[in-house]
Parts: sequence; structure tokens; C-alpha cells
Amino acid sequence: MEEIRTLVSDIAQRAKRASFVLASKGSKEKNLALKRIAELLDERRDDIKRENEKDLKEAKGLSASMIDRLILNDKRIDQMIMGIKDVIALPDPVGEIVRMWTRPNGLIVGKMRIPIGVIGIIYESRPNVTVDAGILCIKSGNAVILRGGSEAVFSNRILTDIMRE
Repeated sequence: MEEIRTLVSDIAQRAKRASFVLASKGSKEKNLALKRIAELLDERRDDIKRENEKDLKEAKGLSASMIDRLILNDKRIDQMIMGIKDVIALPDPVGEIVRMWTRPNGLIVGKMRIPIGVIGIIYESRPNVTVDAGILCIKSGNAVILRGGSEAVFSNRILTDIMRE
């Protein structure tokens, strides 16, 4: 149990350090990173499908709908790439002033969007969520700790490796 606690603490500390780096990046840098992730997904699609095949071979006892969610084929990879392009086209939320008002004493107060820091996401059987969650966090300047289901371990591993690269 102590080993797990130490591992989780280490992951959280590394994510916190990464959050400071991500928060300092501008729109151009974040969009370039997202573009590179899309390129790597396309370039490494055969590797992704090979790793996904390992997950599918281990998927004994899962329902047909769970197995369908687990599949990463060319269509799903193309959908992930298109999702990245859609996120790149979105305005950068960081630094946006969403409200301003003047206090009775004349002080002007405003609300500005800033990164949260570290976001944790737990999900199952949908390795495409690994990319969806990761790219949204990059766009918003946040680090993310992803915990996908054990049935997608090989798929999630290659997708996170691609995003790190």
C-alpha cells in the first residue's frame, strides 16, 4: 500500500511541476504542440492499432459494447486527429477577461481565466478519451493525470507516449 501511495505522490508532484511549465506557454506554443500530436497520431497509426490489438486480445469477458468502445481503428484515429484540429481552432481560454465591474470605491475588479493547475481524470474502456482529455488540458494550460481502465492499458500507454513526445 505504501508503494502505491509513493507512486501516486510522485506522479502528482511531477504533474504539479509540469503545470507551471504549461501555464507559461502561449497560444502559439500550445497549438504547435497539439498540431504535432495530430501528426504523430497519423504517423504512428499502425503502432497504435498494434497496441490496441493487444488490448482486444485480453478483452475476454467484456460485453460487445465495451469491446466496441475499446477499438482504435483508422476511423477512430481520424476522429481523434479531427478533434485535435477542432481544439486548435478554438480561442485560447487562458487570459480571457470574462467580467469586469467597478466597486463603490472606484476599484475596478475583473475575472480572468487562468489554468487550474493539475486535473485528474478517471475513465474506462475508451482509449480515445486519453487523447481528448490530454489535448483539452494542453489547450487550457493544465497538466493532467489520466487513469484509464486496465482493459485499455496498451492503447493508453502508446497514446500518452505520443502526447509526451
